[in-house]
Amino acid sequence: QVQLVESGGGLVQPGGSLRLSCAASGRTLSIYTMGWFRQAPGKEREFVAAINWSTSTAYYPDSVKGRFSISRDKAKNTLYLQMNSLKPEDTAIYYCGADLRSSIIRPAPNEYDYWGQGTQVTVSS
Repeated sequence: QVQLVESGGGLVQPGGSLRLSCAASGRTLSIYTMGWFRQAPGKEREFVAAINWSTSTAYYPDSVKGRFSISRDKAKNTLYLQMNSLKPEDTAIYYCGADLRSSIIRPAPNEYDYWGQGTQVTVSS
């Protein structure tokens, strides 16, 4: 079992920044990949970023590339998402996920084994 707890969400104006955190506990030595996803009301869960837990290799979709940055602190078992130049369309609940089966970064939600409870990010003036 892996437990994930997100934090850092909130209300921010367009163009602003937020940094999300995801603290992992439990079988953290079994984690291959961790990722961030988001889900807006009435929409499917969308891939935002992922990182190979061992090598720090990261992958982003075009929608956030250049604005978002994923990182991890292995000593603290914590995943981060730095979000800059935020737009209203970035408004969603943000979830972190852990993949214990593959070191290949996979952008599909069903490839992740454990999820946090989510943290709300609202971008509005």
